[in-house]
Amino acid sequence: MLLGRVIGTVWATQKDEKLEGLRLLIVRAVDLELKPLSNFVIAVDTVSAGVGELVLVAQGSSARQTQETHNKPVDAVIMAIVENLNYDTIENLMREYQGREQDVSERINRVAET
Repeated sequence: MLLGRVIGTVWATQKDEKLEGLRLLIVRAVDLELKPLSNFVIAVDTVSAGVGELVLVAQGSSARQTQETHNKPVDAVIMAIVENLNYDTIENLMREYQGREQDVSERINRVAET
């Protein structure tokens, strides 16, 4: 899946009949700090996303698994609007691990002393 921000709409009055009624949006990929990356996709919108919203995009054969896109010539689909995103950096995880490792070592030493 791709994390991205909707940056625009595609209007195509002449298209394959299987695409009739599908809304096409331009989604620019973002990193975990929500900074825009250079790549983008044109995706079918199945969740009524709007310009500026943070979304999850499924690509490839997974894009054809929704009710709206099944058996249609679709390579990308917006399948979620992201309200919140939580993650941690490797540095923070390493500090937390080292703190736990030290705590366990101290407990083992206390048990060994008794």
